[in-house]
Amino acid sequence: MDRALTSRFDIPSTFSPFRNSRTSSPAITRRFAPAIVSAKRSPIDGVSDELNLIASQELDQAPARRRVRSAFADLQQQLDHCLFKKAPIGIRTEEWYERNSKGDEIFCKSWLPEAGVEIKAAVCFCHGYGSTCTFFFDGIAKQIAGYGYGVYAIDHPGFGLSDGLHGHIPNFDYLAENAIEQFTKMKGRPELRNVPRFLFGQSMGGAIALKIHLKEPLAWDGLVLVAPMCKISEDVKPPKLVLNALILMSTLFPKAKLFPKKDLSDMFFRDPSKRKLCDYDVICYDDQTRLKTAVELLNATRDIEMQIDKVSLPLLILHGAADRVTDPTVSKFLHEQAISQDKTLKLYPGGYHCILEGDTDDNIFTVINDIVAWLDARSAPK
Repeated sequence: MDRALTSRFDIPSTFSPFRNSRTSSPAITRRFAPAIVSAKRSPIDGVSDELNLIASQELDQAPARRRVRSAFADLQQQLDHCLFKKAPIGIRTEEWYERNSKGDEIFCKSWLPEAGVEIKAAVCFCHGYGSTCTFFFDGIAKQIAGYGYGVYAIDHPGFGLSDGLHGHIPNFDYLAENAIEQFTKMKGRPELRNVPRFLFGQSMGGAIALKIHLKEPLAWDGLVLVAPMCKISEDVKPPKLVLNALILMSTLFPKAKLFPKKDLSDMFFRDPSKRKLCDYDVICYDDQTRLKTAVELLNATRDIEMQIDKVSLPLLILHGAADRVTDPTVSKFLHEQAISQDKTLKLYPGGYHCILEGDTDDNIFTVINDIVAWLDARSAPK
C-alpha cells in the first residue's frame, strides 16, 4: 500500500524563493535545512506509552525501523482486519536478509502453503511507495499462499526493513535491478523447481514490476498489477517551470523533504474502520516526499510510458474505479497499449486506491479471488 505518491502535484510554496531570486547556495541551504527534519509521528490510540515511545523514534535508518517493527509485530497480527482475522492456518513463513551486489542488506520474506501442499507457482511481490511487505501485505500473502502458491517479497532499498535512507530513491532503476537480483535467488529455491513464476506489483510496485519485465522480458510467466503507477495523467502533471525547479533543487538537496505533506488517507481507504489501522503501520514512510525521490518517480513513469508497447507478458490489471491516487484511465491506457496476447483489466466500481486492504471485507476477498482465479488458469506445471 502506498501511503503517499508524487503522482499528484501542487506548486509547493517552497519553490517560490527560486522564481525571482539569485540567492547563493549557502543561503539556500540555511533557508531549507529545517525541511530535512523528519515529521513527528502522532501517538497511536489504545497503545501503551512504552510502545508509543518506541514508535516515535526517528526511522531514517534500517536498524531503527527493525527495532520498531519487532516491538509491534505481534500486535499487528491481532488487529481487527479481515486479512489478519481470516488468515488461513498452517501458512509457513520465513524471513531473512540478503546482502545485494551494492552491499545493502535487503529484507526478504516468503509465505508457503501448509506442509504437504504442492506449490502451484511462485508469486514475487513489489510493494508500493512508503510501504513494506510486513504489514497489510503479510495478510494478503497468507491468503494467496492458502490457495497453494509460494509468495515471495522484499522491502525495497530505503523502505521497510531494508538498508537505505528512509523514503530516498536515488535511482529508480536500482529498485528494479535489486528486485531482479533478489527474485532470481528466490526463483532458484528448491520448492520452485519447474513451476511458473509471476510478478505482482502494487502502485509504485507496479512500476517496478513493469521495469523488471522490460529489463528481462522472457524471465516471467505473467504479471499482476494492482493500481499501477505507470503514467502521469495530464491533469496532474506538474507545469514545466515547476518541473524544472524540482529537477534543479533535487540536484542541490536530493534528500531534502520540500513537498508540503498532506493527509491523503481518505483517498486510499474506502472503509473508515480500516483507515484507522494505518496508524499501526509503524515503519511506513509517511513523511514529505524527498526531492530526488519525486524526480525519480516522474522519470520512471515517463520511461515506462515510452515503452508500454513492449509489455508482452500475460497481464492482469486490477484498479478501483474511484481511485484518485493513481488514475484508472492510466490502467486502461496500459491495457490498450500492451502487446500482450493475454490481457485482462478489472475495474471495481467505487473502489479506492487500496482495494486489497482498505475496502469492505467482501470486496477485498473478491479482488483476491480474482487474482487467484487468474493465476490458477495460468499455473500448469512446466
